[in-house]
Amino acid sequence: MMDIGSLIARKQSRIIGFRRDLHRIPETAFTEKKTAAYVAERLAEMGLPCRTGIATTGIVAELSTGRPGPVLLLRADMDALPIEEETGLAFASEHPGVMHACGHDGHMAMLLGAAEVMSELRDELCGTVKFVFQPAEEGPGGAKPMIEAGIMDNPAVDYALGCHIWPDLPAGVIGVRTGPMMAAMDRFDVRIIGRGGHGAMPHQCIDALEVGCHVVGALQRLVSRNLNPLEPTVVTVGRFQAGSTFNVIAGEAEFCGTTRTFHRDIWREWPERIETLVAGICRAHGAEYHLEYTPGYPPLVNHEFMADIVRRCAGEAFGNERVTEPERTTGGEDMAFYLERVPGCFFCLGSGRPGQASIHNARFDFPEEILANGVEIHVRAALELLGTKQSTGAGG
Repeated sequence: MMDIGSLIARKQSRIIGFRRDLHRIPETAFTEKKTAAYVAERLAEMGLPCRTGIATTGIVAELSTGRPGPVLLLRADMDALPIEEETGLAFASEHPGVMHACGHDGHMAMLLGAAEVMSELRDELCGTVKFVFQPAEEGPGGAKPMIEAGIMDNPAVDYALGCHIWPDLPAGVIGVRTGPMMAAMDRFDVRIIGRGGHGAMPHQCIDALEVGCHVVGALQRLVSRNLNPLEPTVVTVGRFQAGSTFNVIAGEAEFCGTTRTFHRDIWREWPERIETLVAGICRAHGAEYHLEYTPGYPPLVNHEFMADIVRRCAGEAFGNERVTEPERTTGGEDMAFYLERVPGCFFCLGSGRPGQASIHNARFDFPEEILANGVEIHVRAALELLGTKQSTGAGG
């Protein structure tokens, strides 16, 4: 009987070491050169051949068993955020103004740990495991260009699995949800073109600020009065700029924002809905406009088969009392692109503790002992999907 938990426990300090090394060298989207070099070196030490420089900095390593079987893709994101770290950790960021504030250092450490364990368990597996280290999850997105570069082909991927450290769940709790888990995430930029003039003579002007305010208000009413209230949908205008001084009517106004929804039809309809709304209001006020709508990530939808596997593996390893169904979140995640192509699951690894700072916060940190839990689920899921025989063992 294989004791997977004990095998991983023996590697815990090494896994934590991966995390600390990576935490010191954070890099933002598509600049993850030091990070990629570190990951490639560790994979080479494990004897895993890898391709580098995919979609600029991405890496794919393959564990091929030489036996026919499915192909499983395991993914971690590599990029950090433009935040000045304030954790005071002994292994804090060495790069001013950049920090791993979303757990991606932990995601990479877990995947490196899983790769090392699975390399030792090669004889227990059939088929192929692809370990994907992806750039730019925080934006503009690295999954799509990685897929376009062919990482899901030769051999073709059958299943995909990913994990996110999740401070909204207690440390060590595993969150698994079937169906929509995270929202589609798009961006829109609008420029209203009116006619400026003296603040005392509005009849000679087309007030772009006023027109823009009408558009922003109408966007909110579009959600509350035109869309199904049983389908959560968010429109947020995050920036609005117009005017230069107190007695001048603005000739132009600019604003930008984001849309979020779990529903694919609503997601596909947003560009036309916003265009129609902006055009109508501008026409009514005699203004012109320029709209740029930028599609982001699709809804992240977990496949029932894969979610059941993660749920079962987590229960076997840690007990069913440590497995829960998390709330959906309107945050976006480009793991969704992989799950559009093949059955897969994106699960949550709880990291919450008293006084915990949220992700994307300059003081964000997490209890490092949870990393072994994430590694174990990766390994157990691989054994269930690719195993030569049913494997069980004590959990950590």
